[in-house]
Order: sequence, then structure tokens, then C-alpha cells
Amino acid sequence: MNVKLVSISILVGLVVLFILQNVVVAEIQFLFWSIQMPRSVLMFVLLVIGIIIGWFLHSHFKIKRIES
Repeated sequence: MNVKLVSISILVGLVVLFILQNVVVAEIQFLFWSIQMPRSVLMFVLLVIGIIIGWFLHSHFKIKRIES
């Protein structure tokens, strides 16, 4: 079998296992609003937000370094 296919299959299996084990609903409260969502969705949203912030910061510092 192809190593890439096996790696992707294992990764997909781990993601499915993670989602199945974290279906408990978590309530998030911030200032005057609250929202309920599964814990796995919350972790995914936080991961995406972290990636976006890191990408913007990297771009900002890279542009700043080029200008100096």
C-alpha cells in the first residue's frame, strides 16, 4: 500500500475518533451572550482562529521586515 494513503487513513480515523469522544455540549459565555456547541466543534473553531491569527501576524512581521 501507498504510505501516503495509509497516513491519511490513520489521520482520518483519529479525527473521527476525536469527534466521537467529544460530543458533549459545552456552553461558552462571553460578556452578555452565550452559545452551546459540541466540544469538538469548539476546539476546531479555536484551532482555525489560531491559524488565522498566526497567518496574519506572520504576514505583518514579514512585510515589516522587508520595509526596513
